Amino acid sequence: MLRMAQFGTKHGHAQGVFEVMNEHPDVEMAGVYEPDNARREQLLASGIPTWKNAHWFDDASEMLDDESIVAISSEGANRESLGHTEQIIAAGKHAFYDKPAGDDYRRFVRVAEEARNKGLMIQMGYMFRNHDGFERIANWARSGFLGHVFQVRAHMSTWLPETNPENPVLGREGLAYHRGGILYDLGGHVLDQVVWILGRPQRITSFMQNAASDARDFMDNTLAVLEYSKAIATVDIAAIEAKPMARRFEVYGTEGSAIMEPMEPADKLHLTLMQPKGGYPAGVSEIQLEARPRYVASFAAFVRALKGEAAPERSMDHELLVQETLMRATGGLNG
Repeated sequence: MLRMAQFGTKHGHAQGVFEVMNEHPDVEMAGVYEPDNARREQLLASGIPTWKNAHWFDDASEMLDDESIVAISSEGANRESLGHTEQIIAAGKHAFYDKPAGDDYRRFVRVAEEARNKGLMIQMGYMFRNHDGFERIANWARSGFLGHVFQVRAHMSTWLPETNPENPVLGREGLAYHRGGILYDLGGHVLDQVVWILGRPQRITSFMQNAASDARDFMDNTLAVLEYSKAIATVDIAAIEAKPMARRFEVYGTEGSAIMEPMEPADKLHLTLMQPKGGYPAGVSEIQLEARPRYVASFAAFVRALKGEAAPERSMDHELLVQETLMRATGGLNG
């Protein structure tokens, strides 16, 4: 049994991750620490069983100094989570770190290097890594099944309120804190897939605007173009798209293509092949996808790696590459 805890509750995935951790048969949840007392009281007053039944630490040291706790999930707001993760690694704990890895890339590099030196694992919480459709497409693209992949397109928009009274950091006004706006907040999910398929882009050019938000510093309509020697990838994300959002992922190769819409819940994937292969005919095949719950498989992979039953699904170099690419796309690093 692995004893774990959670640091922070302001991330949009905090409740879902806490529930998945709590339900894993090989994990004992020691508790959760929220440094903002007002946020803690708000969650306790909400009546949500997840938070009502949780054990709350009064100080971070209660979990950071507890040698029986081997790993901690970092679920604070984007503006505070890198600092939390730095404390987790400094305390000698493994980290399940929800996206993205802060605004300071060089600081994240230092935290990652400390983790490496201590033999600790940092797994980023990009929720599409174990998604049936994304897994199939990535395997086809990386294996050469689609031929030479020359283009990837990702559209992952959302709709956000101007202000979010339940969690102010998640509204448009709150996310205006971050350079790149909605591209910073959501871009890592699909950039994780793009660089897994194509690697490090040679150049990134981004277009960002405020098209319809009162928070004038918030970039609500964004596009990043990633250039490779023999491929181009585009990622477009807006925060003002009418619901339900038409999230779409497309990969085009010289021998075939794969198109998935919607991303969630997983439904169908269209595979097009020039010639029959892999049990699929030439032409278009409609493939039914398994709708998997968020976080469950990814966290299970984290547990298996900690127990020594499997290697991590992504290397630390990959985690760094995703964050570097996001920072280049949003202006945090030169393109």
